[in-house]
Amino acid sequence: MEEKKAAKKAVRKSPEEKIREGYISYVLEHGKKPESIFKFIKDLKIKEEDFYESFNSFENIEKQIWLSIFNDTLEMVKNDSVYDEYSVREKMLAFFYSFIEKLKGHRSYILQTVPKKIRPELTPYYLIEVRKAFKDWVNELLLEGEETEEIEKRPVISKKYDEALWLQFLFVIGFWIKDESRGFEKTDAAIEKSVNLAFDLMGRGPLDAIVDFGKFLFQNR
Repeated sequence: MEEKKAAKKAVRKSPEEKIREGYISYVLEHGKKPESIFKFIKDLKIKEEDFYESFNSFENIEKQIWLSIFNDTLEMVKNDSVYDEYSVREKMLAFFYSFIEKLKGHRSYILQTVPKKIRPELTPYYLIEVRKAFKDWVNELLLEGEETEEIEKRPVISKKYDEALWLQFLFVIGFWIKDESRGFEKTDAAIEKSVNLAFDLMGRGPLDAIVDFGKFLFQNR
């Protein structure tokens, strides 16, 4: 009997989880945001102070929904026993494949709330927190890539790598939203090709050899 009580207690959702899930359900059922916080929490049967302890607006809920998906994905990828053995390119690929798998469970909500055309030059308000978390993780990868020489350190340009990868993040989401292929196989192909291109460009290539040769000729003229 005590074990059953403990099990029930263990699966009890926090107010934050209840609010997030309640918001998603409302949007899916009504096709729009709730009319007011007061009505929303009344229908959800939670106290007003419980709402404001976790959120201060519906926009904040949307930010946390996306951040939760991102954090859950990254935690899952990092907890994989082979993660530390991956190259930085493989870590990025693993993240994107896993992220899309997570998004599949929220596709109806995302299609309801996200425009089909995402402008990569603009970060949507609901992805502001994700952008910070993504770039923090990406900068760790970039440092690792420079140490392993998978990524070439270049003056000025290197400082823009994290922003370029963020634009790729937005590209992947936008591609997946429009993807109608079976099992989203086209999105998988887009991830593979775009990530490989990004890391080929960030790695050492013919241009670097030309620059080095030019430096050599200049120094030995």
